[in-house]
Amino acid sequence: MSVKMGANVCPITEERSGTVREVGAQSVWSLSSCKPGFGVDQLRDNSMETYWQSDGQLPHLVNIQFHRKTKVSQIYIYSDYKLDESYTPSRISIRCGMHFNDLQEVEVVDLCEPSGWVCIPIKEHEDMLMCTFMIQIAVISNHQNGRDTHMRQIRIHSPTEGSQYPLEHHGKFSTLEFSQFRTIR
Repeated sequence: MSVKMGANVCPITEERSGTVREVGAQSVWSLSSCKPGFGVDQLRDNSMETYWQSDGQLPHLVNIQFHRKTKVSQIYIYSDYKLDESYTPSRISIRCGMHFNDLQEVEVVDLCEPSGWVCIPIKEHEDMLMCTFMIQIAVISNHQNGRDTHMRQIRIHSPTEGSQYPLEHHGKFSTLEFSQFRTIR
């Protein structure tokens, strides 16, 4: 499995390209634990300054339940070792299933002092995308044997198959009048 990390990895750029959409807002989020004021709202507020902070024993869990079966292509996690040090996850397990009782581990990711977005591709078999009702992100261990964890943001991507209409396939739009209609809104 190839995990992408670093400054060049940005989920918002991919969302703007139209090839994927963020589906985390269409789900119910829950956490195994959190300090007051450091919960789901901070994890999903699109700010890199706020974070979820767990409060309890490892593993720390983020549960994402969809209202309907959803195709998932990638999970993006924003972590910053320079700011969070021992609170930064070093090993993460991604589990998928229909509900809490049938979750199967689909990926295990080892992170070495991450700084920025980490992209975790999610596949069921070889090149088939995962279609699931539930995702669980489990923090198995932290850097420096830290007890609690910080995660600054999580974004869930689903492909936008069949919803794009690239008009460039029908020729170039060379005049100003035509170029203003090259995309469908």
